[in-house]
Amino acid sequence: MTLGLLSAPAVGQAGKDAAPAAAAAAAEQTLTWTAGDPIDRYLSAPKTAVAGPATIVFENSTATGNTTGMPHTLTFVTSDPEFNSDVTLNILANPSDAQGGKHTAQVNLTPGRYFYHCTIPGHGMMQGILVVTEGSGEDTTAPQTGARVTGTQNGEGAYVGAATVAVEATDESGGSGVDRIEYAIGDDGAWQPYTAPVVIDQVGAHKVRYRATDKAGNTAAEKAAEFTVVPPPTDDTTAPETSATVSGERDPAGAYLDMATVTVSASDTGSGVNTIEYAIGAGAWQPYAAPVMVHQVGSHTVRYRATDKAGNVAAEKSVQFTVVSAPQEDTTAPVTGVAVDGSRNSDGAYIGNAKVTVTATDEGGSGVERIEYSLDGGPYLVYSAPVVVDRAGAHALAYRATDKAGNTAAARTVNFTVVRSGPPPPNCAEYDERLTVIVGTVDSGVPNRLTESRCRINEIIEDEKEWTSHALFLKHVKTVLDKLRKDGVIDRREHTAITGAAKRSGIGKPGQDTGYRPLFDGSADSFAKWQHAGGGSFGLNADGSMTSGTTRGGLGMLWFPQRKYGDFSLRLQWRDDAPGTGNANSGVFVRFPQIVDHPEESRPEWVAIKFGHEVQVLDRPDGDMYKTGSVYGFDRVGLAGAGVTQKGTWNDYEIRVVDQHYSVYRNGVLINEFDNTGGQEFVPPRSDDPGTDGRRYASGYIGLQVHGTTDVISYRDIRIKEL
Repeated sequence: MTLGLLSAPAVGQAGKDAAPAAAAAAAEQTLTWTAGDPIDRYLSAPKTAVAGPATIVFENSTATGNTTGMPHTLTFVTSDPEFNSDVTLNILANPSDAQGGKHTAQVNLTPGRYFYHCTIPGHGMMQGILVVTEGSGEDTTAPQTGARVTGTQNGEGAYVGAATVAVEATDESGGSGVDRIEYAIGDDGAWQPYTAPVVIDQVGAHKVRYRATDKAGNTAAEKAAEFTVVPPPTDDTTAPETSATVSGERDPAGAYLDMATVTVSASDTGSGVNTIEYAIGAGAWQPYAAPVMVHQVGSHTVRYRATDKAGNVAAEKSVQFTVVSAPQEDTTAPVTGVAVDGSRNSDGAYIGNAKVTVTATDEGGSGVERIEYSLDGGPYLVYSAPVVVDRAGAHALAYRATDKAGNTAAARTVNFTVVRSGPPPPNCAEYDERLTVIVGTVDSGVPNRLTESRCRINEIIEDEKEWTSHALFLKHVKTVLDKLRKDGVIDRREHTAITGAAKRSGIGKPGQDTGYRPLFDGSADSFAKWQHAGGGSFGLNADGSMTSGTTRGGLGMLWFPQRKYGDFSLRLQWRDDAPGTGNANSGVFVRFPQIVDHPEESRPEWVAIKFGHEVQVLDRPDGDMYKTGSVYGFDRVGLAGAGVTQKGTWNDYEIRVVDQHYSVYRNGVLINEFDNTGGQEFVPPRSDDPGTDGRRYASGYIGLQVHGTTDVISYRDIRIKEL
């Protein structure tokens, strides 16, 4: 989810306890921010202010140029030690709110700098700094600076061994205060932050430049302290020890590709190293301050030496190496091929199954990174072994390949038909590809293996069937497990583990978890009952699942408009089918209001975002902080708590809502509980929205989020039970 929910009041509360006299004074200083359609900048914002009471005005309305209804915030940061933190301000404004997008707040400003920005994701460049000064005028006077050099001096005034330079700065006339002091060594040295006196122990003449800047941005003229450092008396007659290394990417012959880096080091146990020098080829000696990078193609010699503080010079040494051009970048996509094998009838159809083998070669030089395939318009999956298709009917398998340089071949398609032969497909009571045997919500830890019936263990236990008694269910489980052990599918220990899980599940006891009504069962009829709103798209797959984002990108949702639900248990399965190595972003919307004739109808998916709750689906380790199981914008769950499964694996998801208590289960494990107590949501824009206690709707609709063409998520077996 890329659009965040804001924890912000509609009107800033900072300074609400100010005395009436202060409020009257604040009216004399009004600071106005405006916003419109752009999401990368405020249209106007003050740069300076005077310390004391002030009226903050933030307007984001049609009058200021907002034609899309996009909300913006004005938020003062209070967590950065570099800026003032004594004003708490977080105003959300949009043209359709009760104030028409214009809000005010009373604050009390103190001298210094305030950092402000918009908190809505994607608005990262909407930010700035407000400089507050004392008095009634703007600070235009730079700080006063000075430097003091200390150390032991000889008769000529030179510093023996080392000199210490202390820099000072004051900003008394300007009033805003010193913001930073900087210094640089020599005429060409880079400016560095000054935090402590600078010690110079290198023998020779030196110049230390310095300057200061106040909080209003005024910078003092550069000044400099000049002095000489001489070595202390010593009987050191031994030159320093020196060495050098060459590093960089190399070809098989040992030559460096495009660049070689030479690092020189020196040590001296006597008076200490004073200078290191280097020279390239027959060139002049140069001071060594950082590793030397040699880019020119050809053979090279880098000479080096060092001098200690007693004046002893080490004998010259050198390193030799060769630099060559790196191979040209691979811009050629791989070449792909396909073969379909199997027994065929007189019409050319494959009997029973067809085995599709995809190959790829890369002449560009980087090598094939991955091959992907898509069966019958489904999402692209990573190809690791020949694909066996045993479902009767006409099929189209698309395939493509990507090399290590990122070049992707254009997708190609092979078409074929499979006809049945032999036994029909397995008639399994359920469809459950979880990795372990889970009875109800109890994980036995036993692998969910395929049995001789071609159904998995989870599928033949039938824990979602409506059992009339717990004893009858346990009898059924025992019959199933006894046969599986006889067939060699499980051993005695696993038999015991699954039996124990069945006993702890409580299935069949009064109040068991049955009575689910299908919202999507994989058929075209059930898919047609859902409606799409906003951007993106969902498509129905031949295997009875639906997939988002494969044909059209954008933020939107697929929602079930047939009826609203109050307290419920919503169960479904989802699978992350994002292409490549990334993870897809999606979510399940619950309890959002009717989108038809709603004030947000121009962006209907916002109705679900603003007035319902999104239970996040996102296993990505980076990016958005709200991971799978989070209630977006309100309650975070990390990946460790979400219990991530391997990508491409079906996951069971249950969202249980009772009153305002939300419980989220993944593969039978409770990963989040959330109580919606209010105080963190958008203010309702009309009278028939939720009550004034800050709680969300007590009932609403169900929806699935589509995020974009790379956020490919598949859903199936969606069902609901009212509680």
